[in-house]
Amino acid sequence: MRDPADLYQLHPGFDDVAGLAMLVCLDGFVDAGHTGRQMASELFDRSTAEEIATFDTDRLVDYRSRRPTMTFVENVWTDYDAPKLALYRMFDQDDVPFLLLHGPEPDREWEGFVAAVAELVEHFSITLTLSVHGIPMAVPHTRPVTVTPHSTRPELVAGHTPWIGRVEVPGSAVSLLEFRLGERGHDFIGYAVHVPSYLAQSPYPRAAIAAVEFVAGATGLALPSQGLEDVAGATDVDIAEQVAASEEVQRVVTNLERQYDDIMSSRTDPEERTTLPLAEEEAGLPTADELGAELERYLAEREGDGNG
Repeated sequence: MRDPADLYQLHPGFDDVAGLAMLVCLDGFVDAGHTGRQMASELFDRSTAEEIATFDTDRLVDYRSRRPTMTFVENVWTDYDAPKLALYRMFDQDDVPFLLLHGPEPDREWEGFVAAVAELVEHFSITLTLSVHGIPMAVPHTRPVTVTPHSTRPELVAGHTPWIGRVEVPGSAVSLLEFRLGERGHDFIGYAVHVPSYLAQSPYPRAAIAAVEFVAGATGLALPSQGLEDVAGATDVDIAEQVAASEEVQRVVTNLERQYDDIMSSRTDPEERTTLPLAEEEAGLPTADELGAELERYLAEREGDGNG
């Protein structure tokens, strides 16, 4: 493997950065409800972002699989939206600093990228690394948002009852980063936020708000969420209107509510632990996909009309 330090460039002026928490939000992996993406957007909207380090996307990104946007006006190219993967310093609402690693998930050189990030973790003495993303689950939008937390040490997620047992899933650069940092003795917490499967393809602000709360709870940071709250109110109204307009939709949501309540009730008794099925395993809810398509079309149309 080539020298991981060749993958990034440190910017001058940040010698005082040490002992902070780092949030990892990379685009490209599963992110139901655009959970991580919305949280990152809220942070950029509400805080000044100072670039500490920039990664070599020419080595990490497959341009042919996700082509960057270029702008053409009349007879000349006027702009190129180059992909950027960088480490930023931000400040929460109490002016407490933290770090954000943000950009496209690398398509290549995962081990090199992970080793490079591990170098930055050790260079800046990062105390805790966290990640958030959404996963589709058989849950209703009418109940509190739940989460599957995971970590490099069991103590970091003590008090959380697992939702699933053993499962094999496609890997991601962030998952590999968590695994490798754990091998090196660093603390990492990941939050897989549960998003109703029928809303997985649409922005679901309630999941992003929950992600903010989970990260804030683990770090003590005062992270912003007002912009998400404003959007969530409008989205809640849209979903409620669509549910009220269809008896079939109401029936499916009611079935999900009953299943959710039964599972939450059983989880209070450790001898009756029940797992919550992933969206792909909803054999008992054959209309969920139809409901999802209907709601997603509706919400997409609302966004296209400027009402989203």
